[in-house]
Amino acid sequence: MVNDETHRYLQFTCPSCKRRVRAHQPDPSKLPRFFPFCSERCKLVDLGAWLDADYRIPSRPEEDSDPPIDQAEPHQ
Repeated sequence: MVNDETHRYLQFTCPSCKRRVRAHQPDPSKLPRFFPFCSERCKLVDLGAWLDADYRIPSRPEEDSDPPIDQAEPHQ
């Protein structure tokens, strides 16, 4: 007889390399160390992409940026 409590697995796809991961998860309250990534390398690759502005959160045109300095109201 197999105890279901000792055979819990979490399955997910790494968002960086698209590798399918099946991680043993004896404690359902804890996620794998690098979740949702398969490894530290993929986690750092994703962080680097954010820091290099490869990923961007879309915004509305009026929210894009402040007006140019020469068009801003002068300080008095």
